[in-house]
Amino acid sequence: MALQPVTRRSVPEEVFEQVAADVLSGEMQPGEALPSERRLADVLGVSRPAVREGLKRLSAAGLVEVRQGGVTTVRDFRRHAGLDLLPRLLFRDGELDTSVVRSILEARLRNGPKVAELAAERRGPELPELLGDSLRALETEQDLLEWQRQALKFWDHVVDSASSIVYRLMYNAFRAAYEPALAALATAMPAKVKRPDDYRKLADAICSGDPARAKKAAEDVLELANTTLMAALDSAGNRR
Repeated sequence: MALQPVTRRSVPEEVFEQVAADVLSGEMQPGEALPSERRLADVLGVSRPAVREGLKRLSAAGLVEVRQGGVTTVRDFRRHAGLDLLPRLLFRDGELDTSVVRSILEARLRNGPKVAELAAERRGPELPELLGDSLRALETEQDLLEWQRQALKFWDHVVDSASSIVYRLMYNAFRAAYEPALAALATAMPAKVKRPDDYRKLADAICSGDPARAKKAAEDVLELANTTLMAALDSAGNRR
């Protein structure tokens, strides 16, 4: 467990970051006991209250189990953590983890068509104008990085129109993980992924209240994007 003295961020946040890094990397395995609060405070050069607060955050994130008056043990984050952990998993040692990217894209492909279907059923009167603005941006934007941001805005409107708090919160988590990776993904993504006509078909289906057509159009948009992006990432990995 290679802990370093705290010199930046808030002190509890740095405690959280250092222990979380060891848990997520697998250096600390599920069931393994952390050093005592006193020992952690000595190693990190911080106060015990700061260590205690950092451990509370780790427990809330599903990374450790803090037992009253006992030892603190590592939990299996795959079983206990939530989607808010995705941004931390997406980059490992400064490198994009393509297995996590693949998982995000797979989930997007499964959930996106259902969200589009619900949006077609529950659309509000303001939706055509909102999607129209997004479509104009997608049709005129030349920069691939900015184009991806505009695509996220398009989906923001679709998710809102689905009127599902669960899908909304899931989308928030996926977006929080995906956005920091946009710059890295843009370098691998070919320009052919920009298909504004496909987005227009999707918008038309949703705004016309055709759930089946909206679901199929969303599948077409997302499957093409996923296939293209993963092929580009696999190719980039093979060249290393």
